[in-house]
Amino acid sequence: MNHRERFFATIHNLSVDHPASWLGLPVPSAEQALMKYFRVSNIDQLRNVIDDDIYPIEVPYNYPPSNHVACALKFAKVSHLDTPDERTLTAPGFFEDYSDAADVEKFDWPDPALYLDCKESARRVSAAPADRIKMGILWSAHFQDACAAFGMEQALRVMLSNPDMFRAVIDRITNFYLKTNEIFYESTKGMLDAVLIGNDFGSQTGLMVDPYSLREYVFPGTKKLIDQAKSYGLTVMHHSCGSVFPIIQDLIDMGADIIHPIQALASEMDAPNLKKHFKGKVAFCGGVDAQNLLVNNSPEKVAAKVMELKELFPTGLIISPSHEAILPDIPPANIHALFSEIKN
Repeated sequence: MNHRERFFATIHNLSVDHPASWLGLPVPSAEQALMKYFRVSNIDQLRNVIDDDIYPIEVPYNYPPSNHVACALKFAKVSHLDTPDERTLTAPGFFEDYSDAADVEKFDWPDPALYLDCKESARRVSAAPADRIKMGILWSAHFQDACAAFGMEQALRVMLSNPDMFRAVIDRITNFYLKTNEIFYESTKGMLDAVLIGNDFGSQTGLMVDPYSLREYVFPGTKKLIDQAKSYGLTVMHHSCGSVFPIIQDLIDMGADIIHPIQALASEMDAPNLKKHFKGKVAFCGGVDAQNLLVNNSPEKVAAKVMELKELFPTGLIISPSHEAILPDIPPANIHALFSEIKN
């Protein structure tokens, strides 16, 4: 099978020659270590060596100082931070002292059309390897940004005590991402295969917010973002770190095709439990523990875990580290073992 055939067969729970796989998004220092270990000079050569199936494409969003679409909305009060571009959910945010939903437009909302480079978007997608799945990395983290808009504790208080205010802010954020994504989708129409969007809803032991509140205040925006991607014929990988078992069915019902990154050590997120409840209903991506196994154990133990995952999910699982960002504390030899065992 080629990469594209393997990816689509995997997510539709059809037979494959071996499971689909994805390296994820190594942070720069980890990327350098991996390139040195595999004796390559760039990330594209690295992906060719490990032979994974997905080619991620970052949105070219030119908004200094971060120049990253995930940092397009600067809600933190600069006086509380060491640098203006530092991004955090917990710092006091612009809306922390606002209580009238009509005040939502007092924030200087950026126009994404001024910062998203349409020509570069098309160039990046068209330049991606034709044999790989081309996946746009959009994030569109409307819930996380809503938390940053107030400061996380204040945001959760406002969600319960002043829902109109919370809705005004999260809906405005959602509309920002819908406009941003539309520009990217139109610029790359007919060339893109999939997108990665999502928010972190889970902690190590459970959800950060109860399922009812997520369904009431957050998932309407999630549904719009998924529906928009689907309207362009795109496969949707939905990201959330942590223990999100209670809302996996919600994500399925909203149209997510792939749940990522199935954080292996989080409560109820182990592969046997996910297979028991959701095999055949949705595809997963992740599963190889990036908190302990990949960091602290041997290549042999990593290979054994991959073999176990292949037996549990001969299809329906894109095998990948259980975090989108490979960090520098993961030995490159363990990444080598992971991808070698997938093909054995």
